[in-house]
Amino acid sequence: MVKLIACLKRKPGVSVEQSQRHWRTQHAEIVVRQEGLRRYVQNHVAPESYAMGEPAFDGVAEAWFDDVDAMRRLAPSAEYRAVRDDEPHFLDVPAMKVVLADEFVAKDGPESAGALKLISFLTRKPGLTPEAFQQHWREVHAPLVAAPPAVRRYVQSHARLGGYAGGRAPAYDGVALLWFDDEAGLRAPNARARADGDAFMAPGPPPFVLTRPHVVLGA
Repeated sequence: MVKLIACLKRKPGVSVEQSQRHWRTQHAEIVVRQEGLRRYVQNHVAPESYAMGEPAFDGVAEAWFDDVDAMRRLAPSAEYRAVRDDEPHFLDVPAMKVVLADEFVAKDGPESAGALKLISFLTRKPGLTPEAFQQHWREVHAPLVAAPPAVRRYVQSHARLGGYAGGRAPAYDGVALLWFDDEAGLRAPNARARADGDAFMAPGPPPFVLTRPHVVLGA
């Protein structure tokens, strides 16, 4: 399957609570009407994150389809138009970032209700090809990140290589998703993984959000 990841910011003047409520209720009901949608997960930024300042995004949506053709068939549909028409009610649409990705499950585990989910948005090191970035991330970095018992589940979402055709570039080269039972597990140090990031990622800490996932459609 192919996964669409949408990074969302709330509409100016709309509170976090209002935006999340609309997304979880009215918008979710519209999204799931789309034919061919196999799974849909909303990742709402944890309220406690706002005490540390404005996060990179207010939410991250994940939508799974059988293939790219299934997504393309939606474009002329009334159901897809209804989704797009509803977005300006609660989202800053121009600020939305989208990544079309292939998933790699680096550490399988339950997607527990109430778990903390860390989502990081990765950009490759200058001069590194997308293929080399993905290979290092999958084969070298993944085992380092997955090693600590506190990491309950770890999924890499690799930007599809077709997104680089013709000199184009996706919003991010990859999106990392990690599940933890609590903040203590999240904050456990992992020096080896941190040091390895310099080998394939752009300098500086990547943007991230701490979320609580809400599965709308699918197991």
